Formats: sequence, structure tokens, C-alpha cells
Amino acid sequence: MHCQQRSATMEQAAAESPAEVDGNPAEVDGNPAEVDRRPAEVDGNPAEEATETAKRKSDELDQPETRGRGKKRRGAGGKKLRPGERYIPPPQKRNPGVSFNQEHFNETNYYFEGGLRKVRPYYFDFKTYCKGRWIGKTLLEVFKKEFRAESIEYYQKAAKEGRIRLNEEPVEDLSVVLRNNDHMRNTVHRHEPPVVGRPLKILVDDGEVLVIDKPASIPVHPCGRFRHNTVIFILGKELGIPELHTVHRLDKLTSGVLLFARTLETSKKLDQLVRDRQLEKEYVCRVDGEFPEGEVICEEPILVVSFRIGLCRVDPKGKECRTVFQKLSFNGKTSVVRCLPLTGRTHQIRVHLQYLGFPILNDPIYGASAWGPHRGKGGVVGKSNEELLQALIEEHCSQESLHLLDIPDDVIGIEQEAEKNQTSKKADKLVGTAEPNASGESHQTLIDTQVPTGCSSSGETVNKGSQGGTDLNTNDTSPTNGNQPEATDSTHKTPAGTRDHLCSECKLVRPDPTEKELIMYLHALRYKGPDFEYSTPLPEWAKEDWVEAD
Repeated sequence: MHCQQRSATMEQAAAESPAEVDGNPAEVDGNPAEVDRRPAEVDGNPAEEATETAKRKSDELDQPETRGRGKKRRGAGGKKLRPGERYIPPPQKRNPGVSFNQEHFNETNYYFEGGLRKVRPYYFDFKTYCKGRWIGKTLLEVFKKEFRAESIEYYQKAAKEGRIRLNEEPVEDLSVVLRNNDHMRNTVHRHEPPVVGRPLKILVDDGEVLVIDKPASIPVHPCGRFRHNTVIFILGKELGIPELHTVHRLDKLTSGVLLFARTLETSKKLDQLVRDRQLEKEYVCRVDGEFPEGEVICEEPILVVSFRIGLCRVDPKGKECRTVFQKLSFNGKTSVVRCLPLTGRTHQIRVHLQYLGFPILNDPIYGASAWGPHRGKGGVVGKSNEELLQALIEEHCSQESLHLLDIPDDVIGIEQEAEKNQTSKKADKLVGTAEPNASGESHQTLIDTQVPTGCSSSGETVNKGSQGGTDLNTNDTSPTNGNQPEATDSTHKTPAGTRDHLCSECKLVRPDPTEKELIMYLHALRYKGPDFEYSTPLPEWAKEDWVEAD
């Protein structure tokens, strides 16, 4: 079964489907997944909508007249509202043609510290329409059950400060009952994880295709906690290259050749090559142990265990796939292996290497001890899917390395349960005089709402014309040179002038991830078609005489 590819433009990749999708698969090892990878609503936590700059049709209508008994509300189709009845405007038609533009890029800016690219915290607006399962429930009930990133006390304070809106009206009482077509918006103080500070290297830009050498740790598209620290935003903000068409994708931790089409015509041609299986992808990786000589073929089916973090395992119920491996070198402890994925399953290379007993040397998921004493070799795990997911989260919690897992916010409840024993340690790292939230947790508030009005640090509502986000530190949105780090501080704390009094993330000082933690030894080396070939040099860790530093 060949891998199906959709030639979605960047604007399509950012558009959100009105329907709910139970989960959002992780990016494939350089291959398109079987489902459309446009950011979609995850069960209980939507991806960002790309309609940030589009106004609701109801916004163009006149404001309502007085709310007295028997008065008609303009824009309500002439329908009279009963006393106490809320007006709910009709849903807005989604516009999949909206792309990220300069207005989005100007939401905040980068700074560089200790070899890392960091994003200044900024106010951002999340939004969603009422889910079917929420109808008839109060906002309080929905927050309690589905949005545990913050305490109920936080949401109550945020509502009092006008950060939560329902159909464009501030909500002060979370006891309001949700109805069909209710539109929810919420302003949050957004923190993004740091990524490596290496610049994006352009390999080819000929007007038809753009090919870059993607550094490890940087996601391709906005997803989860990442927005500005993504390839799409970096290209737009620093190089002025928007509106690209995706051809394939790479995992966040995977480096190497990443190809975009510049025009719709080129995108369609490449899409046809994918369907006709005329595109070849070659990877190199470094695995633990001495890999066998000769060609090794793995054809074990792969099943997605959790779409939310892209966790997969070999399972008879999975989809068929095929990967060809060949050892290139061995340094006495680890091997460099050439990988040719002939199908495009999620994490295919990583899962097959784990199954063979040679996981990628620093794979934070498939090399984890949560898989058991043999780390999943031969498909032997001894845990249910739920137990495996919980064990992975607990392992990374104990190591304070949750940033290495792509955990979206609908899994935050599981993460919080795993972190209960870590709360006292985190409390010791609180800075300033601000008190922690009632839950004692440190997760940012990425909830299922998206509000187009930013909030100042004093809680006052800022200009309603503000779209997307507001940089709290400076009005200067010019990019910072990625080749000149500003400092070498080894802690990740909120920069001066960007703190928010309600934000729990602002109250913490986290150790910065090391560059070693942000790099996985898997690299997309070559992307080849009938009349083109794009490649990069071998990374340092793939050279024959390379030895891992202690």
C-alpha cells in the first residue's frame, strides 16, 4: 500500500476542520501520513484556526439594540429574544485560503540565548465553536473536565478580567450554559519551548521549489505549544517566504532535507510523483549496538497507539509497511544505518529499528525504558497501550524532560497526574512574589478557546483590533540574527517585561534543554525524483569516526 499524499498549501495546513478529529497524528519520518496533516481539532483541544484575520459575518452587522423585553436584535433574522435568552450568531464559514502573513509574524519576536532560539512570551487568542458534547453543560463543567492545564481558580480570574468571551461578549460567570453554535474565545499568555539556534540553511530556491536543511528540534508547522518556533514561521519572519506548499514533512527531532513547492502547479506535479511512487527518500541514523551486515528488511505492521503524541508500536492490527536498512559503519558501540522507507507510516523508521532491537541511540520515545527491559525488541512490551503511554510520561516527568515528548494539551491531565510528585520540586523554583495557581501545576494555558483580543499584564483589555498575539516586551518585531546569541544563561525564565500576573508558566524557572537533548540521530539525507535530487552532507554524528561525548 503506497503512502497517500495531499498537496496542501501552507494556508490549508493551518486551516481547521469544523468537525472534531479524535487525535492528531505525529509527523512521519519524512513521509506523508495516511491522514490529512492539516492542523485539526484534537479531541478536547483544537489546533489553531487559520481564520484569525477573517472577520465573522456577524461582526459586520450592526450592534444589537437594547435588550429590553420584546425588542428585536439586528442580525438575528428578526427573531425576538425571550427575557434572559442569549443571542447566538450563525457560525462563520471557514476560509481554508487564509495563510499566515506578516500580521501573524509580528505577534512577537525571537531572542537567542545559550545556543537556543527562544520566543518572547506573548498574548495569544484561541477560539473554538461549542462541541456537541458540551451542549447543555456550563463553562465551569467543561473547564473542570476537559481543560485541566490550569485550576478552576485561574479560569475564574481570567473570566473576571475579560480574557474569556462567548460570542464576542466577555464572560464573568462560568455558570453560563453552552448552546449549539456558541463561539468561545480565550486570551492566554503563551510560552513556546526553545529550539536549537541554528539558522535554516537554504539548499535550493529556484522559483518552483524551496529546499532547506532543517535543524533538529524545530517542528515544520504550528502545532501544540509551537507556533513561532516552527519552520513555517521562521521562513516567514526571518526570510520573508510565506505561502509555501508542503510536499513532505519531518518529525520535530529529525533533521535534514525538507522540500516545499513554491507554486500550486509544482505542488500538483510533485503530488502526482508521490502517488506514482516515483519519489525516493533516504535517511541515516545512529543506533545502539552493532547492526547486522547486509540488507535488512522489516515489514512489520505499525499501529498508532496514541494520535495525541504520535506513539506507535508494531501490532498485527496495524498498517502494512516496509523499510530497508543497511549498516554503513560501526565504531565499537553504535552503528550508522542507511534507511529507505518504502511506505510512509508514522515514525516508521524509529518503530522498525526498535522492533529489530536497535533503537536510535537518543530516541526519547522508542529508546525509553518504559518499553521494558528489552525496550520493545520483537514487539514484546508487556503493557497495555494506556499503561505504556502513562509509563512514558512518568519516565520523562522524573527526568524533567517532558519537552522531548510532543504532548498536546488534551493529554495534560495525564501529565499532571504523573507530575504530582514533582510539584514540590517545582515550587522551589518559583521566582518573584507571585503565588502559584491552586493546582500547583506549571503548564501553560493552551485551552480550547481562542480570543482575538489581547490582554495587558494588568488584566485590562487591549485594542480589539489586535489579532493573534501581542509582544509584551517591545514593539520592534524585526527578526534577531540567529547567528549571534545574546547570552549563555542555562535557565529558561520569562524575560523581563513579559510576565503576566495570572500565568503560572511565568512563575517558574526551568533548566534549558541542552542541544544534545534536542537532537535525535535521524537525518533525512536525500530526496530524489525522476529528474531531480536534493541532498545534504552527512551530519557529524553520522561520520565513521564519531564518538559520543560523555
